[in-house]
Amino acid sequence: MKHNIKDIELAKKGLIKIEWARNDMPVLSDIAADFKKSKPFKGITIGACLHVTAETANLMIALKEGGATVGLCASNPLSTQDDVAAALVKNFGIPVFAKKGESKKEYFEHLRNVLEMKPDITMDDGADLVGELHTKKQNQIQKIIGGTEETTTGVFRLKSMEKEGTLMFPVVAVNDSMTKRFFDNRYGTGQSTLDGIIRATNKLIAGTVFVVAGYGWCGKGLAMRARGLGANVIITEIDPVKAMEALMEGFRVMPMSEAGKIADFICTVTGNIDVVGRKTFANIKDGCVISNSGHFDVEIDLVSLQKITKNKKTLRDFVEVYTLNNGKRIFVLSEGRLVNLSSAEGHPASVMDMSFANQALAAEYILKNKGKLSNAVHILPETLDRKIATLKLHSLGTTIDKISEAQKKYMAGWRDGTK
Repeated sequence: MKHNIKDIELAKKGLIKIEWARNDMPVLSDIAADFKKSKPFKGITIGACLHVTAETANLMIALKEGGATVGLCASNPLSTQDDVAAALVKNFGIPVFAKKGESKKEYFEHLRNVLEMKPDITMDDGADLVGELHTKKQNQIQKIIGGTEETTTGVFRLKSMEKEGTLMFPVVAVNDSMTKRFFDNRYGTGQSTLDGIIRATNKLIAGTVFVVAGYGWCGKGLAMRARGLGANVIITEIDPVKAMEALMEGFRVMPMSEAGKIADFICTVTGNIDVVGRKTFANIKDGCVISNSGHFDVEIDLVSLQKITKNKKTLRDFVEVYTLNNGKRIFVLSEGRLVNLSSAEGHPASVMDMSFANQALAAEYILKNKGKLSNAVHILPETLDRKIATLKLHSLGTTIDKISEAQKKYMAGWRDGTK
């Protein structure tokens, strides 16, 4: 079996990680049990470009148990857990092409390795697999039934392709399912980002000025958790509605160039480029720690930072200090890449349980609707979203009320009003 991982001897440790994560993934486990019986993916190849973590491993295993041939590569050069990659290869016979710290050249070689398996369905986290298909492997597109997309940045790229008319197959935006976006983006990112920052720096958060760039679902979660740890949180935004929401939530709101003057920590979660750039670096507080929890390493303008740097060195794992020409020091975490997956382990399994339940059901939905979906970005039907929420509540021992027939009738009509 073709694969490219760091060390197959790490498999034993990786298997323990996979089993530990599975304990907190009851919804995906239920879906996997159904897949094992029905084999919906028999004869289907699924090519996945996702963060190679213990949680992702359980998704890959569920798809394989459903009859699929599965190939996996990393969606970020620093997010791979090498022991998990080894366990997937050795214990489950799943081809993995991923190494933590892989070069840009290796990263794209691994994308091509997965595409060489001639997938029928793609799974993306950032749309790199789809991008590679549309630019370098167009001869394979006719075979593609559809794809899924995990993250906000990838959805942006795919919607841009749809708008241009260049998207050549349907893609389900798993990111836009309520049971993914409301929980994974907010609670998962909120916790795992701070976990990554603290593991990398071992700095105290309480009493510091913590700047969160972007007040989308990820930004909301990060701001909430940073405030919970005692930080004085500032939000930077370009959207007036989100800025107003942050203000009403009790956060200070200001431009990044102003926030940088007093920031002890800055973390970007926008999905856009140059969020922390030259204007901020010009007046930044000495000793500021900068990190990114958006998908790509473009939110911190490291090219501009390098131009005003007289010395750069690595202080500890995932921490580089840039000493500027004016003598100030800036600490950049994880090379500007996803700090929650680079210096920590990513989202907790209990929240990825819902995200990957969406991925699994999205793949089945694509297969069931082969030839019926337009070449556009789609979302899963609300019934599947609610099914996942119901299963998750059940796994947590929680029950809720059921709507009565009289209530259904009232909500569906207009004649009954003030009595």
